[in-house]
Amino acid sequence: MFVVTVLFEVERSDASAFLQRALQQAEDSLREQGCQRFDVCVDQKRPERVFLYEIYDDAAAFAAHLSSEHFLAFDRGISAITREKSVTSWELKST
Repeated sequence: MFVVTVLFEVERSDASAFLQRALQQAEDSLREQGCQRFDVCVDQKRPERVFLYEIYDDAAAFAAHLSSEHFLAFDRGISAITREKSVTSWELKST
């Protein structure tokens, strides 16, 4: 399995709007073939920090996700309010 983690830091004033967009992105992504899990986590003390945990069948499924219309719209929509974004990929060794 192919795992992707994304840590966002957004403008504090836009944290609620960002969260709504991220939750919609999760819902849309889970409809994709190859997306097994998509969790949206919020820092309890700093709501402007949002962590995404995504599991795909393989790197090809993640590549398809990156080219999907809903991802491209999400990425465009959050770019102005994102202060930092860190993406890391992992290989899941156990289930």
